Amino acid sequence: MNTKTLSLLFLRQGDQILLAMKKRGFGEGRWNGVGGKVEDSETIEQAMVRETQEEIGVTPTSYEKVADIRFDEYFKGEPTIMNVHVFVANKWEGEPTESEEMNPQWFNTTDLPYETMWSDDSYWLPSVLEGKKVSADFKLDENDVITSHTISGVEGF
Repeated sequence: MNTKTLSLLFLRQGDQILLAMKKRGFGEGRWNGVGGKVEDSETIEQAMVRETQEEIGVTPTSYEKVADIRFDEYFKGEPTIMNVHVFVANKWEGEPTESEEMNPQWFNTTDLPYETMWSDDSYWLPSVLEGKKVSADFKLDENDVITSHTISGVEGF
């Protein structure tokens, strides 16, 4: 079974959170945070900063890890474990800018477009937005349908 380690970052200003519309590739047509695959030569944090710079043109300067999420799913038809390390940043350099891959937009945290986000987001993201840290496991079938999940609060990472 394939295993991938990924980073995911949400920029936050008060009751606003930045989501980005994925314009191509994995997740195309969905709102999400920014992030991607951790390369062999980098830490999770280095990957998160690099991906944020590449995808929306900003550099996170103050951030906190808020979730560890494990997905047992299919990626390009192959059974894959995706280990996603989720961060929230409240300080950064630069202004979020559209790239070839992502189109960023601010949303009120109480009015997120869950119907056009990944199906798991509505299970764990509200807790993170309330300031909680979570660990979660999701099992998805070949059609990206959640077949089982567990979510628990954690003290820290």
